[in-house]
Amino acid sequence: MKMKSIMTCLIIPACVAVVGLGAQLHQSNGVRASMNFCPFMQDHNHSDGVNKRGDQAMGFDHLKTTHHFLLNKDGGIIQVEANDPKDHTSRDQIRMHLQHVAQMFGMGNFDIPMFVHDQEVPGTKQMKELKDWISYRYAETSNGARVVITTKNPDALNAIYTFLRFQITDHNTGDSLEPK
Repeated sequence: MKMKSIMTCLIIPACVAVVGLGAQLHQSNGVRASMNFCPFMQDHNHSDGVNKRGDQAMGFDHLKTTHHFLLNKDGGIIQVEANDPKDHTSRDQIRMHLQHVAQMFGMGNFDIPMFVHDQEVPGTKQMKELKDWISYRYAETSNGARVVITTKNPDALNAIYTFLRFQITDHNTGDSLEPK
């Protein structure tokens, strides 16, 4: 048991360190970098349960779409695109889902990310408390949609960054962890 604890203390930090490497391996065409070389990350972050719950909550197949979580100076962006420009079904489901997300988040309701990740997602507690300081604006893109999140409140901004960074690492999108 003691050896297992020691190994866990060594493996988890090593796996966390490779998240940055995974981000570097991300290809610009939307293919997600594989974390198969890190068993802890594979089992914990990309379990069948997270993918199944995500597909159920979003209403579309995560394998047919590409998610991006982008940080900027006044908040960030959640963007989802259908991988195939001719896949109008996924595009329309993405649009419906992100309209719903913008409305729910605006009311301080973060049930969807909590359901998908089976935990309270970091940053959401503060985003709920500071909901009057945060704006969520839905916008369509050619192959999907985005939710633009903005604030002028420094505490709300930190909460938004915490939320988006969790999404970036947990979904292994390869997006930058630093605001641009």
